[in-house]
Amino acid sequence: MNTKYSDLINQTYYFPQEEFKLNKDNLLFHNIDLMKLVEQYGTPLKFTYLPQISENINKAKAWFRKSMEKNKYDAKYYYCYCTKSSHFEYIMNEAFKNNIHIETSSAFDVNIVENLLENGKINKSTYVICNGFKRDEYINNIARLINNGHKNTIPIIDNYEELDLLQAEIKGKFKIGIRIAAEEEPKFEFYTSRLGIGYKNIVSFYKKQIQENDKLELKMLHFFINTGINDTSYYWNELVKCIKVYIALKRECPTLDGLNIGGGFPIKNSLAFEYDYQYMIDEIINQIKIACDEAEVDVPNIFTEFGSFTVGESGGAIYQILYQKQQNDREKWNMIDSSFITTLPDTWAINKRFIMLAINRWNDTYERVLLGGLTCDSDDYYNSEQNMNAIYLPKYSKEKPLYIGFFNTGAYQETIGGYGGLHHCLIPQPKHILIDRDENGILATEVFSEQQTSDDVLKILGYKKKL
Repeated sequence: MNTKYSDLINQTYYFPQEEFKLNKDNLLFHNIDLMKLVEQYGTPLKFTYLPQISENINKAKAWFRKSMEKNKYDAKYYYCYCTKSSHFEYIMNEAFKNNIHIETSSAFDVNIVENLLENGKINKSTYVICNGFKRDEYINNIARLINNGHKNTIPIIDNYEELDLLQAEIKGKFKIGIRIAAEEEPKFEFYTSRLGIGYKNIVSFYKKQIQENDKLELKMLHFFINTGINDTSYYWNELVKCIKVYIALKRECPTLDGLNIGGGFPIKNSLAFEYDYQYMIDEIINQIKIACDEAEVDVPNIFTEFGSFTVGESGGAIYQILYQKQQNDREKWNMIDSSFITTLPDTWAINKRFIMLAINRWNDTYERVLLGGLTCDSDDYYNSEQNMNAIYLPKYSKEKPLYIGFFNTGAYQETIGGYGGLHHCLIPQPKHILIDRDENGILATEVFSEQQTSDDVLKILGYKKKL
């Protein structure tokens, strides 16, 4: 009988895979021996594998280049990084090695852009796409960036009032874009996105407030679907509507030459994950090309704003199973040495699933378990995998420590979890390490941040040490 954990994985998935394989009893991730990380740094442990960021960026650029050549699409492609996925400097430093552009969503993002400019990570030719609902500080920061000479800054108009606010602060002529308020999937609680301006209002908005204004140059139409880029009738229907708006607007506005299709590429959330990126890009480019050719308008430059796709697959978390609680005849709870609510908040907030695998003991027999976090909160648990309604791990043993890894966690988790701040039940933030390779492929690791201490937490809470 095949009862080993390795048998279960091999019978359930195609294994090994590109990023996962075994070294005897232990799991390797991009040929990194994860047990060696555990032995060196302990757990709980967060890590970022920096080379994966550049790899994903260059994959996407190659897919778009191939598709544009195939479809004889005579325009350019611009890869923008969506900063809200992860604002950390080490992410930016890696991402901007690859001649890409940047998308912002709030006021402080512009301060990051200025820091990147000052340190030579980006330059005057880098596009800065400013999304989001804009009020005083964000408006002022965008204006400062443009007034200081960064002419490739494009604020995306989210509501009618923003034009007046921007014009009041920006000196001279500047570029703008308009965001379409997409219609949401029928299952949503509302019909239209709160972001942007409705499909039917965009051309009239342009004619009334932009067309005769010598200070404004409309360069971009922005389109984003909340559910991501998926091969569904809903996505294709919304894309077609967007292209029709672009064509109608282009006929009125000769300066319009950019279509921003936003982000939304999925990342691998299971060993059974399948997604044909090249097919989806081919279809998007083909749909735009056919519609523009039929309407006899030039095809637009394509902008994307990939965030999770850029950084998601670079991140991971490793925990130790501390103890097993048998709560009834059927339910065994494996308690981790941290908290899902604080370190992987999407598992709790939106029921997101990541790839979860044992780090060691692959040749041991397995059992069905539930995973519990350390907080005294009933929601602090993880109970299933993406394609299975259960979790299976090597059997718990006091004598044989078990470690588990969650993979492709690099987008959003640190900021949503409140990096550097207070966490639920004062569970400390884990140690975080950065993993890189030199030009010869030699692995190097460094500590980005140590595990949070009680002094760190008490200081935030206002407790003062006695002298």
